[in-house]
Amino acid sequence: MSIYELDPVEAITLAAVGEPGHRQFFLMASGQGRTLTLSCEKAQIQALIVRLHQMMEAQGIEVEGQAASSRRLQPGEPEWQVAEMGLGYHAERVASEAAGTEESAATPSGDDAPSVRFWLNHRQIADFSKQAEEVLSAGRPLCPRCGLPMDPAGHPCPANNGARPIF
Repeated sequence: MSIYELDPVEAITLAAVGEPGHRQFFLMASGQGRTLTLSCEKAQIQALIVRLHQMMEAQGIEVEGQAASSRRLQPGEPEWQVAEMGLGYHAERVASEAAGTEESAATPSGDDAPSVRFWLNHRQIADFSKQAEEVLSAGRPLCPRCGLPMDPAGHPCPANNGARPIF
C-alpha cells in the first residue's frame, strides 16, 4: 500500500469542473514539493465539512475562515478516486486522512489502496471549510419548498408530489 503524507500542507483546496448538476469534484493539496489531486464525490466533501466543524467545536477551537485564497490550485489528472475519508485530532494539529483507490476490478479490496494523510493547522481547516462551502454552493439552486436541487429544465418537486401546480 502506498501512503503519502503531506506534513505540513502548504495549500489545500476543492475544485469543481463541469456544469452544475454534472460537476466533478477534486480535492487538491500541495506540500513538500508535491501536489496531489484526488477525485471525490460531493457528498464526501459535505460530510467532511460537517465533521471538521463538529471536531473543532468539540475541541473548543474557534477560528473564523477567511475569504478564498488567491492561490488556487488547478485540478490535474486525479491520482485516484477517494473511497473513504477519516479525521483525527493530534494536539495542536488536525490530521485529515483520505484513503481510496481507482475503481477497478483488479483491486476489489481496500488492502492495496493508496492512502494520503494531510496535516493541517486550525487556520487551514477553517479556510478550507469556507472555500469548500463556496464551491459546493455554486451548484444548482435549491428548491424553496423541498430543498432539492433544481434543474434549469424543470423540477419535479416532491412537495407537489412530482406534479406541476394545478390552477
